[in-house]
Amino acid sequence: MHAQALARGRPDERIDRRSRNTWLAASSEAVAVTAVLEQLLNGAQFGVMLFLMAAGLTLIFGIMNLINLAHGSLYMVGAYVAAAIFSATGSFLLGLAAALSAAVLVGVAIEIIVFRTLYERDHLDQVLATFGLILFFNEMVRILWGSTALYMSAPGFLSGRVELLPGIPYPAYRVAIIAVGLAIALLLYLLIARTRIGMLIRAGASNRVMLGALGINVTLLYTLVFAMGSALAALAGVMSGPIFTVESGMGESVLILAFVVIVIGGIGSIRGAFVAALLVGVVDATGRAFLRPFLTIFMGGSAAAKFGPALASMLIYILMAAVLFVRPQGLFPPRGF
Repeated sequence: MHAQALARGRPDERIDRRSRNTWLAASSEAVAVTAVLEQLLNGAQFGVMLFLMAAGLTLIFGIMNLINLAHGSLYMVGAYVAAAIFSATGSFLLGLAAALSAAVLVGVAIEIIVFRTLYERDHLDQVLATFGLILFFNEMVRILWGSTALYMSAPGFLSGRVELLPGIPYPAYRVAIIAVGLAIALLLYLLIARTRIGMLIRAGASNRVMLGALGINVTLLYTLVFAMGSALAALAGVMSGPIFTVESGMGESVLILAFVVIVIGGIGSIRGAFVAALLVGVVDATGRAFLRPFLTIFMGGSAAAKFGPALASMLIYILMAAVLFVRPQGLFPPRGF
């Protein structure tokens, strides 16, 4: 009997054990909730960066009917100029201003020199010409800055962490990216929906011939829209600098994701680009973080380690296929600003 009592343990020991198990379960639950919230925020941060790329791309395609594969090169130019100025001066804001100015100048230059001859050409000619621009810009940054990658750090005033919820700190710089992206989305909406220039942009997307017949300088309008798209791409490049490596060819992978976003959201739709960018960002971040552990429930650890990352990288394309199966024109109708 004494041995059985010892095996069962004393009442206070059993209470302590139950309390410890309860505490461990609660702690595991809190860690899981924190991990999910953090990945949702990472997805939102990645999504707003994709939105800045996709917004300019969808404006250019929706209004000019131009497929611009070189849009990712403007993203790269913004990142390189910001990284170079930041390295020379230590000022992130000065690098941001220089990057936006450089991207706008480069964008206006290639619009005048290259794209004005392509507006009346078919899409194949546009794809070939803009692919040539990708090669040109990739070699140009190698000539100017070398083949070694550049690195940026977050500005000092955004280097800490912000406690968004009790016990859930999050990098202040990533919070700033989300805030800037949301502010840009609101400003774009107000610009397109509530201003005269927005009315002209919408009219140009609907019937550019009639707009020209009414005396509007369509050529100048195209240049302004291209400059705005270039600035948005450069802003995305600058904000990505402290997170990703600044290197030649960095715009191509982002360009592919931006095309996925505008296809899911609806070509020519700013609202669709915003919703689709957030959706793609969240799906990508959560898939890469949680798909592999989830697969271990159904298969061995080695198989999950093999198939998890590969399947996670496919999720956004599976999402695009599913959306197009249900809504072939995207989540929002084309030119639905």
